[in-house]
Amino acid sequence: MANALTAVRLLLVAPFAFFMAKGDARSAVFALIAWVVALLTDFLDGPIARRRGTVSALSGTFDHTSDFLFVTSGMFAGASRGAFPWILPICITAAFAQYVIDSYWIHRQTKLRGSKLGRYNGMLYFVPPFVDILIRLGVHFLRPLLAILVWLLVLSTLVSMGQRLMFRRLPEHLPSRSPQK
Repeated sequence: MANALTAVRLLLVAPFAFFMAKGDARSAVFALIAWVVALLTDFLDGPIARRRGTVSALSGTFDHTSDFLFVTSGMFAGASRGAFPWILPICITAAFAQYVIDSYWIHRQTKLRGSKLGRYNGMLYFVPPFVDILIRLGVHFLRPLLAILVWLLVLSTLVSMGQRLMFRRLPEHLPSRSPQK
């Protein structure tokens, strides 16, 4: 059941991107519906998986990948019409790639290795598309808030990526650097 909810979010990626690419209010309503459904499925899939005992590394990766694809599709679509600077979806894509590479290839983990800042960023990435939708629906005073939020997310994403590079422990199969004297 939890994976079915995650699959719903994955199926919403293309329609969400389509409606985020359009600047009109009608498309904003459809984007809002997709966003609400995606958020509900994201809130429900974890507790359902834990309650049913179906939590696995694969289901966690499926969940994170669905979140990433949903958010970045909306961000890239919004960037195509100037709602967001291109740097934010590019940073999110680079951070997710680093997350996967660091977890599976460098550390050879069986599940994704998260961080606290990365977790907060992952949740906050849903906010800019929502604020853009509200602006398209007439709540224009949010425009400066959206700009501030986007640049704060760019900064926090870059910090998160830097933390992952600087503070990761080398896996045991790689030689560690000895401190220079």
